[in-house]
Amino acid sequence: MSSNPPDAFHSYRPATGHGLKHDPFNAIVGPRPIGWISSVDAMGRANLAPYSFFNAFNYQPPIIGFSSIGWKDTVANIHAMGEFVWNLATLPLASSMNLSSAAVPPDVSEFDLASLARLPSTQVRPPRVADSPVHFECRLTQMLQLRTAGGEDVESWMVFGEVVAVHIRRSLLAEGRYDTAGAQPILRAGGPGDYAAIRRDAMFDMGRPTEETWQAILSRQP
Repeated sequence: MSSNPPDAFHSYRPATGHGLKHDPFNAIVGPRPIGWISSVDAMGRANLAPYSFFNAFNYQPPIIGFSSIGWKDTVANIHAMGEFVWNLATLPLASSMNLSSAAVPPDVSEFDLASLARLPSTQVRPPRVADSPVHFECRLTQMLQLRTAGGEDVESWMVFGEVVAVHIRRSLLAEGRYDTAGAQPILRAGGPGDYAAIRRDAMFDMGRPTEETWQAILSRQP
Protein backbone atom coordinates (compact mmCIF):
# COMPACT_ATOMS: atom_id res chain seq x y z
CA MET A 1 0.00 0.00 0.00
CA SER A 2 1.28 3.44 -0.90
CA SER A 3 2.49 5.67 1.92
CA ASN A 4 1.36 8.73 -0.05
CA PRO A 5 -2.42 9.25 0.03
CA PRO A 6 -3.78 11.77 -2.51
CA ASP A 7 -4.13 14.54 0.08
CA ALA A 8 -0.42 14.25 0.87
CA PHE A 9 0.42 16.08 -2.39
CA HIS A 10 0.44 19.76 -3.30
CA SER A 11 -1.04 19.54 -6.79
CA TYR A 12 -1.36 22.28 -9.38
CA ARG A 13 -1.61 22.98 -13.11
CA PRO A 14 1.37 25.03 -14.37
CA ALA A 15 -0.94 27.00 -16.67
CA THR A 16 -2.83 28.41 -13.68
CA GLY A 17 0.07 28.82 -11.26
CA HIS A 18 1.85 26.81 -8.59
CA GLY A 19 0.59 28.75 -5.58
CA LEU A 20 3.98 28.74 -3.87
CA LYS A 21 6.50 31.45 -3.03
CA HIS A 22 8.91 30.10 -5.67
CA ASP A 23 8.28 27.96 -8.76
CA PRO A 24 9.45 24.45 -7.72
CA PHE A 25 10.04 23.16 -11.26
CA ASN A 26 13.77 23.94 -11.49
CA ALA A 27 14.41 22.62 -7.98
CA ILE A 28 12.55 19.36 -8.63
CA VAL A 29 14.38 18.63 -11.88
CA GLY A 30 17.80 18.80 -10.29
CA PRO A 31 20.56 18.93 -9.72
CA ARG A 32 21.06 19.47 -13.44
CA PRO A 33 24.31 19.33 -15.42
CA ILE A 34 25.51 22.70 -16.67
CA GLY A 35 25.97 23.34 -20.36
CA TRP A 36 28.91 25.78 -20.32
CA ILE A 37 28.87 26.58 -24.01
CA SER A 38 31.48 28.47 -26.01
CA SER A 39 30.73 29.68 -29.53
CA VAL A 40 31.91 32.24 -32.06
CA ASP A 41 30.06 34.60 -34.36
CA ALA A 42 30.75 35.24 -38.05
CA MET A 43 33.42 37.79 -37.11
CA GLY A 44 35.23 35.25 -34.91
CA ARG A 45 34.23 36.87 -31.60
CA ALA A 46 34.06 34.32 -28.81
CA ASN A 47 31.05 33.93 -26.54
CA LEU A 48 30.74 31.83 -23.38
CA ALA A 49 27.54 31.15 -21.44
CA PRO A 50 26.15 28.55 -19.00
CA TYR A 51 22.83 26.76 -19.58
CA SER A 52 21.17 24.66 -16.90
CA PHE A 53 18.75 22.93 -19.27
CA PHE A 54 21.47 20.63 -20.59
CA ASN A 55 22.21 16.91 -20.87
CA ALA A 56 23.55 14.01 -22.96
CA PHE A 57 21.12 12.24 -25.29
CA ASN A 58 22.92 9.55 -27.28
CA TYR A 59 25.93 7.22 -27.08
CA GLN A 60 26.96 6.55 -30.68
CA PRO A 61 27.41 9.04 -32.06
CA PRO A 62 27.60 11.01 -28.81
CA ILE A 63 25.01 13.79 -28.90
CA ILE A 64 24.50 16.49 -26.28
CA GLY A 65 22.01 19.31 -26.16
CA PHE A 66 20.84 22.39 -24.30
CA SER A 67 17.80 24.63 -24.31
CA SER A 68 18.03 28.40 -24.44
CA ILE A 69 15.19 30.48 -23.02
CA GLY A 70 15.17 33.17 -25.69
CA TRP A 71 17.22 33.68 -28.86
CA LYS A 72 20.51 34.58 -27.19
CA ASP A 73 24.00 35.20 -28.61
CA THR A 74 24.98 31.55 -28.12
CA VAL A 75 22.04 30.28 -30.18
CA ALA A 76 22.56 32.92 -32.86
CA ASN A 77 26.26 32.00 -33.12
CA ILE A 78 25.59 28.27 -33.36
CA HIS A 79 22.83 28.83 -35.92
CA ALA A 80 25.22 30.88 -38.05
CA MET A 81 28.41 28.84 -37.61
CA GLY A 82 27.13 25.34 -36.85
CA GLU A 83 29.63 24.64 -34.04
CA PHE A 84 30.08 24.92 -30.29
CA VAL A 85 32.12 23.55 -27.38
CA TRP A 86 30.86 22.23 -24.05
CA ASN A 87 33.23 22.94 -21.16
CA LEU A 88 32.84 21.13 -17.84
CA ALA A 89 31.91 23.58 -15.05
CA THR A 90 33.77 22.66 -11.86
CA LEU A 91 33.92 23.85 -8.27
CA PRO A 92 37.19 25.80 -8.74
CA LEU A 93 35.61 27.55 -11.75
CA ALA A 94 32.22 28.25 -10.15
CA SER A 95 32.71 32.02 -9.79
CA SER A 96 34.04 32.34 -13.34
CA MET A 97 31.15 30.28 -14.69
CA ASN A 98 28.70 32.52 -12.84
CA LEU A 99 30.36 35.66 -14.23
CA SER A 100 29.99 34.30 -17.74
CA SER A 101 26.20 34.28 -17.28
CA ALA A 102 26.13 38.10 -17.30
CA ALA A 103 23.97 39.70 -19.99
CA VAL A 104 26.61 41.62 -21.94
CA PRO A 105 26.62 43.00 -25.50
CA PRO A 106 27.80 40.69 -28.32
CA ASP A 107 31.10 42.57 -28.62
CA VAL A 108 32.00 41.78 -24.98
CA SER A 109 33.59 38.36 -24.55
CA GLU A 110 32.67 36.48 -21.40
CA PHE A 111 36.12 34.87 -21.57
CA ASP A 112 37.60 38.29 -20.88
CA LEU A 113 34.91 39.28 -18.38
CA ALA A 114 35.62 36.18 -16.29
CA SER A 115 39.41 36.28 -16.89
CA LEU A 116 39.37 32.85 -18.51
CA ALA A 117 42.21 31.71 -20.74
CA ARG A 118 41.34 30.06 -24.07
CA LEU A 119 42.57 26.91 -25.73
CA PRO A 120 42.16 26.38 -29.47
CA SER A 121 39.87 23.54 -30.49
CA THR A 122 40.99 20.85 -32.93
CA GLN A 123 37.84 20.30 -35.01
CA VAL A 124 35.73 23.44 -34.56
CA ARG A 125 36.29 27.19 -34.41
CA PRO A 126 35.04 28.09 -30.90
CA PRO A 127 37.79 28.05 -28.25
CA ARG A 128 37.82 25.89 -25.13
CA VAL A 129 38.02 27.10 -21.53
CA ALA A 130 41.66 26.34 -20.73
CA ASP A 131 41.13 25.65 -17.02
CA SER A 132 38.14 23.37 -17.54
CA PRO A 133 39.26 19.71 -17.27
CA VAL A 134 36.91 18.34 -19.96
CA HIS A 135 35.76 19.66 -23.34
CA PHE A 136 33.38 18.35 -25.99
CA GLU A 137 33.83 19.89 -29.42
CA CYS A 138 30.47 19.73 -31.19
CA ARG A 139 28.89 20.24 -34.58
CA LEU A 140 25.26 21.27 -34.78
CA THR A 141 22.83 18.49 -35.70
CA GLN A 142 19.44 20.03 -34.94
CA MET A 143 17.97 23.27 -33.66
CA LEU A 144 14.32 23.13 -32.69
CA GLN A 145 11.96 25.79 -31.40
CA LEU A 146 9.98 24.30 -28.53
CA ARG A 147 6.18 24.07 -28.69
CA THR A 148 3.33 23.64 -26.26
CA ALA A 149 1.05 20.61 -26.27
CA GLY A 150 -1.37 22.79 -28.22
CA GLY A 151 1.16 23.39 -30.98
CA GLU A 152 2.02 26.99 -30.08
CA ASP A 153 5.65 28.11 -30.41
CA VAL A 154 7.57 28.85 -27.22
CA GLU A 155 10.39 31.41 -27.18
CA SER A 156 12.92 28.68 -26.37
CA TRP A 157 15.26 26.75 -28.63
CA MET A 158 16.68 23.26 -28.20
CA VAL A 159 20.17 22.89 -29.65
CA PHE A 160 21.68 19.46 -30.33
CA GLY A 161 25.28 18.78 -31.29
CA GLU A 162 27.32 15.73 -32.21
CA VAL A 163 30.53 15.45 -30.18
CA VAL A 164 33.36 15.28 -32.72
CA ALA A 165 36.31 15.62 -30.31
CA VAL A 166 36.74 14.99 -26.57
CA HIS A 167 39.50 16.37 -24.35
CA ILE A 168 40.01 15.04 -20.80
CA ARG A 169 42.72 16.16 -18.39
CA ARG A 170 45.02 13.15 -17.96
CA SER A 171 44.98 13.43 -14.17
CA LEU A 172 41.29 12.45 -14.25
CA LEU A 173 42.00 9.11 -15.93
CA ALA A 174 43.02 6.09 -13.85
CA GLU A 175 43.31 2.60 -15.38
CA GLY A 176 41.18 3.74 -18.32
CA ARG A 177 38.35 5.05 -16.15
CA TYR A 178 37.21 8.67 -15.80
CA ASP A 179 37.14 10.02 -12.24
CA THR A 180 33.77 11.79 -12.05
CA ALA A 181 34.13 13.03 -8.46
CA GLY A 182 37.77 14.01 -8.99
CA ALA A 183 36.71 16.52 -11.63
CA GLN A 184 34.56 18.32 -9.01
CA PRO A 185 31.64 19.06 -11.34
CA ILE A 186 28.98 21.47 -10.16
CA LEU A 187 25.28 21.34 -11.00
CA ARG A 188 22.29 23.67 -10.85
CA ALA A 189 19.95 22.83 -8.00
CA GLY A 190 17.00 25.20 -8.37
CA GLY A 191 16.37 28.64 -6.97
CA PRO A 192 18.03 31.82 -8.20
CA GLY A 193 21.49 30.76 -7.03
CA ASP A 194 21.40 27.17 -5.75
CA TYR A 195 24.15 24.79 -6.87
CA ALA A 196 25.32 21.32 -5.88
CA ALA A 197 28.71 19.60 -6.10
CA ILE A 198 29.43 15.94 -6.74
CA ARG A 199 31.52 14.52 -3.89
CA ARG A 200 33.09 11.09 -3.71
CA ASP A 201 31.29 10.27 -0.44
CA ALA A 202 27.93 11.02 -2.08
CA MET A 203 28.42 8.52 -4.92
CA PHE A 204 27.28 4.90 -4.87
CA ASP A 205 27.35 1.97 -7.27
CA MET A 206 24.24 0.13 -8.45
CA GLY A 207 24.32 -2.17 -11.46
CA ARG A 208 21.37 -2.75 -13.77
CA PRO A 209 19.15 -5.74 -12.94
CA THR A 210 19.89 -8.81 -15.03
CA GLU A 211 17.24 -10.97 -16.67
CA GLU A 212 17.82 -13.54 -13.92
CA THR A 213 17.07 -10.87 -11.29
CA TRP A 214 13.81 -9.62 -12.73
CA GLN A 215 12.62 -13.13 -13.61
CA ALA A 216 13.16 -14.17 -9.97
CA ILE A 217 11.18 -11.12 -8.75
CA LEU A 218 8.27 -11.87 -11.07
CA SER A 219 8.22 -15.54 -10.02
CA ARG A 220 7.64 -14.51 -6.40
CA GLN A 221 4.67 -12.29 -7.17
CA PRO A 222 1.17 -13.75 -6.71
